[in-house]
Amino acid sequence: MIIRKIETFILHVPVTRNRIADSTHTLTHWGAPGVIIETDNGLRGYGYTGTHAHLATDRLIRDCIANVYAPLLEGEDARGVLYLWQKLHRNPPVQWVGRAGITHLALSAVDIALWDLKAKQAGQPLWQLLGGAAAEPLEAYNTDGGWLNWSLAELVDDCRRQVEEEGYRGVKIKVGREHAAEDLARIEAVRNAIGSRVKLMVDANGRFDLPAAMRLGRHLSEYDVTWFEEPIWYDDLPGHTRLAASIDTPIALGEQLYTLDHFRDFITAGAVHFVQPDAVRLAGVTEWWQVADLALAHRLPVVAHIGDMVQVHVHLSMAHRACRLLEYIPWLRDCFEEPATVRDGHFLPPQAPGASTTLRADALPRFAVD
Repeated sequence: MIIRKIETFILHVPVTRNRIADSTHTLTHWGAPGVIIETDNGLRGYGYTGTHAHLATDRLIRDCIANVYAPLLEGEDARGVLYLWQKLHRNPPVQWVGRAGITHLALSAVDIALWDLKAKQAGQPLWQLLGGAAAEPLEAYNTDGGWLNWSLAELVDDCRRQVEEEGYRGVKIKVGREHAAEDLARIEAVRNAIGSRVKLMVDANGRFDLPAAMRLGRHLSEYDVTWFEEPIWYDDLPGHTRLAASIDTPIALGEQLYTLDHFRDFITAGAVHFVQPDAVRLAGVTEWWQVADLALAHRLPVVAHIGDMVQVHVHLSMAHRACRLLEYIPWLRDCFEEPATVRDGHFLPPQAPGASTTLRADALPRFAVD
């Protein structure tokens, strides 16, 4: 499987609710800069990362793939995924300009495409290649109904619909209003609507300072909140450690941590209880698996970030034994030949060989930009 051709792309896909907001961001589109790697036997591997659809920064990711990583890949055997990951990750010029951020997101797309190729060559879905079993159910929780720009009535009605009509046993809502009383009123209303047996998570997207997070956090156990996600600034390790020790509700984080070393520091400090690695923030499948093994070694559950926006997370979560739960957001469903699908509150096991990242024939004509 000698690498002969490397193509890049940028997709900007409308979000399903037209306009959504959390405490720090407002979005109308989701971005997916990515790569297609073709080998001499005709197989094509697809990988991509996830962004807020900002064309200038998406171009930086695309150009990093095309101009920095592609020359290092051409002529290599695509089966040597771990060797190639090390070659790209430890490349001195790349390390000099950044060991996280743009170079990491670019590497994630490449690594995912290589694992897609490896599974296609084996004729297996990636979860099976990695040793997973279809008999192990993977529960879904829904995030695409808890947006902060929604009215209280819209929020409650949609969370109730997800549970009663769509079968979800877990929902997540955004917090970060100006006054804690507003957030608590929304949490209470949703808890009353979905009942006591459904998981309820809250996500602040790094909005609060430590005192504000403590004020809100000490009330969350009254509503049996499963976790408090990204309560304060993403890199504040001492703050998360103090918060985790001061409230009863567990802390979840990880989507803004870019390396195995970042996760090591948060885990060993006791600053996180639900570990949320993202294969497109980390350097792909390879580093995601390292983080999941680290969490397992500390007996912490792994709940990967953004299940449907990152097709590969379904495969990883089905294969790794630290995972039993995965987020669902359906923004990119129309892009893939085999989109992540939930039925009766659980993800269906993908059946096609690969990582479920193969783009539909109409995805590039419909959504490609630049």
